[in-house]
Amino acid sequence: MSFQEDCVQFGDQLARLVDAGVPVKEAAVVVGVPRQRCYAILRAIGRPVGRLRGAGKPADSRQIVEVFDRTGSINKAAIECGVAFCVARRILVAAGLVDAAPRAFGKPEAKKRFLELMDQGWTAARAAREVGVNERTGRDWRQGIRRTRNTRIYPDGRVVDYRSGTVYKQTVTSATCVDAAASPVISTRYLSLDDRIAIADGLVVKDSMRTIATRIGKNVTSISREVREHSIAGRYLPHQAHRDAAAARVRPKRSKLVVNKVLRAAVEEGLSRKLSPEQISHRLRRDHPDDESMRVSHETIYQALYFQARGGLKKEVQHALRTGRTKRKPQRKEGERYQRFVDPMVMISDRPAEVDDRAVPGHWEGDLITGEQNKSAIGTLVERATRYTMLLHLPDGHDAEQVRDALITAIGDLPAHLRGSLTWDQGAELARHKQITVATDMQVYFCDPASPWQRGSNENTNGLLRQYFPKGTDLSVHSPTDLEHVAQELNGRPRKTLDWDTPAERLRDLITTN
Repeated sequence: MSFQEDCVQFGDQLARLVDAGVPVKEAAVVVGVPRQRCYAILRAIGRPVGRLRGAGKPADSRQIVEVFDRTGSINKAAIECGVAFCVARRILVAAGLVDAAPRAFGKPEAKKRFLELMDQGWTAARAAREVGVNERTGRDWRQGIRRTRNTRIYPDGRVVDYRSGTVYKQTVTSATCVDAAASPVISTRYLSLDDRIAIADGLVVKDSMRTIATRIGKNVTSISREVREHSIAGRYLPHQAHRDAAAARVRPKRSKLVVNKVLRAAVEEGLSRKLSPEQISHRLRRDHPDDESMRVSHETIYQALYFQARGGLKKEVQHALRTGRTKRKPQRKEGERYQRFVDPMVMISDRPAEVDDRAVPGHWEGDLITGEQNKSAIGTLVERATRYTMLLHLPDGHDAEQVRDALITAIGDLPAHLRGSLTWDQGAELARHKQITVATDMQVYFCDPASPWQRGSNENTNGLLRQYFPKGTDLSVHSPTDLEHVAQELNGRPRKTLDWDTPAERLRDLITTN
């Protein structure tokens, strides 16, 4: 959408909000437009905002001259004397200490020194610190980007106007863009046009890559990659390769998820199934082992989700990322709790060592996730070795009797070799744990107070389930079919801890081999 269209669409609304006393920052959130663009829209419709300046204190000419003589900086003189830069400069021009002609934009000496350091192999950040400029300024110098007040002009003719928030293209001239073939060498680390011509000459006379690399002083791997990536129909064209390399250095680059629509669709499909970016990345690598175009790192997916302008994924898929949760502190000190149940509890410290190392399947962790005001709940069971999940439907409440009956039913359907043990917290819903043990022949172990990490697999699964059953909602509306669908979806997720197998695949292998 153009800036003029934004003025028509949002101008009146912004003006009403500002007139009502709403800060521009908050008004920008309401209309969904960046804050700086809101300022530009208000200026364009004749409604500039901002605090009116007072008369200010009178400038002390003598003090400004003294500070300038001491520091040699107009800006420092203005800051120290408490006046605007233009005021300090006007006084210094009148005193004959500063040229009346406006200073050319940029810092020629600093720029020259910066490029020299880059030629010596310095990093951009280190070179920028050495000459006393911002790293971004140094990178602009290096990439041939010109800055004029609130505008950045890129070598390809692209112009970014930050005042109006617009981006447009202008005709590329010698003033705006230096031709790639005539551009100076950025750094000796990069191939120059002369280097590329030498590569082409070497290929014509059938020199080896190593010979060419030795001749121009570059690594043989760099030469091989250069020829492989910039050959057209088996022929290396040095001038075309140099232009392509110059274009590739332009920032920002288009994301892989913008260019490759098939890959983007696969990522969106994985996010719609509540897969994490890391799960999607590794699963794509496994499902498309011979297709390099279907490879994407999880960091790229995160960047696409957080920065829409670079990633190109739809904003609607951001809900696929689960949020973090706060840690709970123990409510009581150790030794202040009384015996929870009539039947003595068997603590987790008495649990066999084979349960801890997850080497033997059939040991489960369980808990409840509760809904609004704890009036409804869903029981969760997670097998420690395979991460297989089962959900318990509790339509009549989650008292000890209802949870007991649901557990006995769910565990009774398991094969005997998958009924090893059950680890739970000290919630009142498991007050009938002795009856569960007798009915299922499965020993129940209890975690220490305020120690959810002792049921780590179950706690992690509960976090995943909150994507389907948000906190503060009524969980009783979900039918057994709904719970089965969610459980199947979780069990169909590839897991990093399972070497990207799914829990369903791991449990299937256990059942078929026993």
